[in-house]
Amino acid sequence: MAFRRKRRHSDTDPFTDLLFNALLGFTFMFLIAVFFLNPPAKTGEIPAKAEYIITATWESGRPDDVDLWVQGPGGDKVWYLNPEAGMMNLDRDDRGLINDEMIVDSQRITNELNQEIVTIRGRAPGEYVVNLQYYDSKTGQPILADVVVSRVNPRLQIVFKDQVALDYPGQEHTAVRFTVNPDGSVSNVNTLAKSIVQ
Repeated sequence: MAFRRKRRHSDTDPFTDLLFNALLGFTFMFLIAVFFLNPPAKTGEIPAKAEYIITATWESGRPDDVDLWVQGPGGDKVWYLNPEAGMMNLDRDDRGLINDEMIVDSQRITNELNQEIVTIRGRAPGEYVVNLQYYDSKTGQPILADVVVSRVNPRLQIVFKDQVALDYPGQEHTAVRFTVNPDGSVSNVNTLAKSIVQ
């Protein structure tokens, strides 16, 4: 009579052990693969290359609102209600004293600089029109605004710089018109009036 050993629950089958270890290994490799497939997103890195920068600056600390309008070669316009059009961006919309206060290190700081900035991030050939509009007046006084158009690449070059007088709220004034050539150079700089404010 052959003696047969009774199987206990604590005994394991080698094949089950092999399957369990293989499953554990595949799960571990899957988790590592998922981790490397989705690297953490990088923040704060926006490659914003500018070719031309247009600024309008008026007296610091004044509560009056001047708006910068730029029309590109295709007829697209950048202004406070349309801050992006093609390769043009309104980077700073200044409303006089509104939103000039900020909290830095628990202290309230006032930035009294009145300036609007439009950047052109490409060299789309054609005519650009730069207008100012005396949007809102708290003082009722005329405003003198400095308008500067700079070509940034390959080196900084001032294309246009002048002062524009705005006498009354609602007034629109063409500060400058210029043509960007296919090679990126600027020509035909003039101040012929053209209304672009809607």
